Amino acid sequence: MNETGERVRIVDVKVLSDDWYVLKKTTFDYRRADGSWQRQSRETYDRGNGATLLLYEPRRRMVVLTRQFRLPAFVNGHHGMLIETPAGLLESASPEERIRAEVEEETGYRVHEVRKVFEAFMSPGSVTEKLHFFVAEYDALARVGAGGGLEHEGEDIEVLELPIGQALAMVERGEIVDGKTIMLLQYAQLNLFDA
Repeated sequence: MNETGERVRIVDVKVLSDDWYVLKKTTFDYRRADGSWQRQSRETYDRGNGATLLLYEPRRRMVVLTRQFRLPAFVNGHHGMLIETPAGLLESASPEERIRAEVEEETGYRVHEVRKVFEAFMSPGSVTEKLHFFVAEYDALARVGAGGGLEHEGEDIEVLELPIGQALAMVERGEIVDGKTIMLLQYAQLNLFDA
């Protein structure tokens, strides 16, 4: 067992909600750096792991993003229409398989070659989800549909094609506030486009 595993003893796990995803309250003993044990309890929201991808076109310095309504942002005082990179939960598929399908559903672009650039926990204080981050080049000929997402999943997605400079300026102005999207746009600026 790893060092952290030797410092954690699960005492009790209660399922608080199993509706949209699973909300659990876990009580555990944690051995502190000084060797003493401390009882703690935390709630975790388990929605599974996911993947996200930035479509980019280096010659024209363009990226493809989406805009859709997000209720959690809305109830936190935002207008709720978030500009994002396409993303989705893995749902028992590999990250590569899932992100190809999700990109086509949301944007209409079919991508074959995707490149994984990193993984990250986006809200590790309460959400178990780990995101797999990808990039892929696109061109107009790869667009096989209109995108927009799946109506039966409640998706109503607008597809945006923007110059990378404009997308980065939108981050600075607070028009793009989604963490995964900001991370991929900054990655693209540093690694995918010539200065």
